[in-house]
Amino acid sequence: MQTKMAPVLWGCFLLWNLHISSSQTVYPGIKARVTQRALDYGVQVGMKMMEQMVKEMSIPDLRGSESLEFLKIDYVKYNFSNIKVNAFSLPNTSLTFEPGVGIRALTNHGTANISTNWEVRSPLFQDSGAADLFLSGIYFTGIIILTRNDFGHPTLKLEDCYAQVSHAHVSFSGGLSVLYNSFAEPMEKPILRNLNEMVCPIVINEVEALNVNISALEVLSKIDNYTVLDYSLISSPEITENYLDLNLKGAFYPLESLSDPPFAPAPFELPERSDSMLYVGISEYFLQSASFAHFTSGAFRVLLSTKEISNHFSQNSQGIAHLISQIAEIYILPQPFMLQIMATEPPEIHLHPGNFTLDIPASVIMLTQHENSTVEPIVSMDFVASTSVGLAILGQKLVCSLSLNRFRLSLPESKHRDVKVVRFENILSSILHFGILPLANTKLQQGFPLPNPHKISFVNSDIEVLEGFLLISTDLKHETSSKQQPILHSWGDLNPITGTWRKKPVP
Repeated sequence: MQTKMAPVLWGCFLLWNLHISSSQTVYPGIKARVTQRALDYGVQVGMKMMEQMVKEMSIPDLRGSESLEFLKIDYVKYNFSNIKVNAFSLPNTSLTFEPGVGIRALTNHGTANISTNWEVRSPLFQDSGAADLFLSGIYFTGIIILTRNDFGHPTLKLEDCYAQVSHAHVSFSGGLSVLYNSFAEPMEKPILRNLNEMVCPIVINEVEALNVNISALEVLSKIDNYTVLDYSLISSPEITENYLDLNLKGAFYPLESLSDPPFAPAPFELPERSDSMLYVGISEYFLQSASFAHFTSGAFRVLLSTKEISNHFSQNSQGIAHLISQIAEIYILPQPFMLQIMATEPPEIHLHPGNFTLDIPASVIMLTQHENSTVEPIVSMDFVASTSVGLAILGQKLVCSLSLNRFRLSLPESKHRDVKVVRFENILSSILHFGILPLANTKLQQGFPLPNPHKISFVNSDIEVLEGFLLISTDLKHETSSKQQPILHSWGDLNPITGTWRKKPVP
């Protein structure tokens, strides 16, 4: 009986797992929304970029054979080579969202001036020279399909491509150009036919080349010596009539482990706005995963000697050295002594409308070093510091500042039972308020660089704290200067162990 039941039980177990897997929804840690304003600005920038790209584009030769009945010539083989676009205009170009499909590109009434070399051969003669070609009535339409591949990269594909050039006027020079110009009109038809066959394949090749570059981008980036950030797409882009949404993983991992944190992201929705080109939602999960990954990697720990305490605290605020000496007097400590400060749990992040708080559960261990270099712990104190986080966007950086809301100390049993907890709370609270937080804010004022594509900067930016996420609203500006370098991620300059800022290593 047990033998017969085993396959049934395994089948039920498999079906249950399939049901659980299909019912679980993965929510993003970061959401990015592209609005119609961004597409309109993209058209302006795209036209300038396309002008440069087209001038540098390698256009394949036009070859063919035509009969010239009016000259009673059975066939003339022709070849147009070294084709260069000298100028072009696409005055009526637009990008619009196709809900659930992609982005439609449309242009009409375009014109172009092209120069080329030509060569003709027939049973009676052969000749060569140069020519200028003027094209008008250029029409193009296609839909750019955006999806996600198995590695979380965005992928692009051009579908429903249709292109037509209505008119072409060719002017020959060199050779017997005077003769050819007298009957150039029959030659314009095969030129148009060939061009209309070539445009879509050329555009599709350019999209495929762009796709190769996108697929080579890293979606798992090392942020510092302790963490990596996964910003891969967790689903294909969502496209409505008014915007395009990108759902990114947005999770930090310790370097030694890429397993998800023991908590899941909560769903959040970006507000229905369209005043800015780009909206970025940074969830509480994203920030909490950063806190957890750094804590797991042992990043929130620092050991300060008496000299370091004096150097850091005394010069940044008045009275800190006196407070430190009070602690030494309470325990009648021989010099030197050291303080080890470490988080006992991952700092907790809370985002509520207009309110960003950070609760830091930590411990302070006071140690003394004897003449034989042995280190002896004197006392250990646990505390929780609650801070408010102020936010601002300056240029390409997110600038933060901390202010102490409350401080709670718990003093364990020790041989110094006559010391009151309240006294230590006052001393350590003053150290945090007048020493540690100003020092931290000095570092934080340098800001976190925000992620942005190459040569794209944020302008007219604003940041809000909403329920469960931060909302960045910004417009975009394309930089024509070649000095700006691409920024692949935004958190790589802060060392969370010492709080010191450092330059990124040169690869």
